[in-house]
Order: sequence, then structure tokens, then C-alpha cells
Amino acid sequence: MEETLKQYKSSCIKVVLFGPESTGKTILATQLAAYYKTLWVPEYSRIYAEEKVKNNQFLTKEDVLPIAIGQMALENSLAKQVDSLLICDTDLLETKVYSEAYFNGYSPQLLNKYAIENTYNLYFLTNIDIPWESDGIRDKPNERKVMFEAFQTALIKNNLPYVLLNGSLSNRMETAIKHIDKLLNNN
Repeated sequence: MEETLKQYKSSCIKVVLFGPESTGKTILATQLAAYYKTLWVPEYSRIYAEEKVKNNQFLTKEDVLPIAIGQMALENSLAKQVDSLLICDTDLLETKVYSEAYFNGYSPQLLNKYAIENTYNLYFLTNIDIPWESDGIRDKPNERKVMFEAFQTALIKNNLPYVLLNGSLSNRMETAIKHIDKLLNNN
């Protein structure tokens, strides 16, 4: 099972959109991928949760590792297909933060290990300064500040490089492009 959470070696730059629900991560991931003519890794937990909801089921702590495994399978598969840049809509650290928030501090040891061992060039922490939108999966509209702080704390605690994305989606896009261009020019 350990190999299923391990990040495959890749020469591409990897950036992660990171933060609470309904902060524009998926929209930004698709727009950035289009702008740079590259691929983006979707959020596997959304795919997984939508399937559970269709079957009138809820996520449980037993779902955390399957979600993490699915996320890494997507990332590893797509990383093999790009040379310069991969946009990740999430990563295992985000899965860990959500697991701890939803399941009273629970996070599997294996997830904890790979949430830190897998590496990315830059994180984009998405702020909560845009309106929350319901979609049938999102369920924490009143806990956005607490969730934002949990995501920011995870980045700081693990000394990970990040840029805060604020304002409108166009402002977020402009900021992200500026920082990705720096990474690409330095590589």
C-alpha cells in the first residue's frame, strides 16, 4: 500500500491549489492548465464523494486512504504525460487537513508520511474572500475561516513555499501566473 501514496519522480514543476472548499481552486486549475497548455490533476475526493452521494452514503474515515490512493494515482499518471508544468487541484496534505477536520483529528499514519514526503515547487493558498457556493458536496459554509487557518497552519508547520491568492478569480489568476512564470524561468 505504501507505494500507492508515493509520488513518482518527475522533472516537471508541480504547483498545488490548496485551501478550503469553494475558493476557486478547480476553476483556477483548469484556467492555468489552459493558459500554460498543460494538464491539471483533478481533486479525486470530489469524484469519490459524488459517487458516495449518488448512493446515499456519506464519507467516513475508512474512505480517507482510498481517496489518498486515488489522488496519487491521478497525479502520478498525469505527471508522466507532461514535461514542464503540472497543475494539481489538491495534494495529500490537503487530504490530511480535511481528514483531521472531519474525523476529529484522525489521519492515517501512511497519509501523514506521504503528505510530507511528496514534494511540490509551490502552493497557492486560496483565500476565503470570494462567495461560498453550494454544490451538493460542500458542507462547511460557516467554517471557512477555521478551515482556512487549518490549511495555512499546515503550510507553515511544514515550512512549505506558498503564495496567498486573494480577490477575484482574475486577480488570483494574474498572481498565480506571475509566480509560475518565475518558476519556469528559473528551471
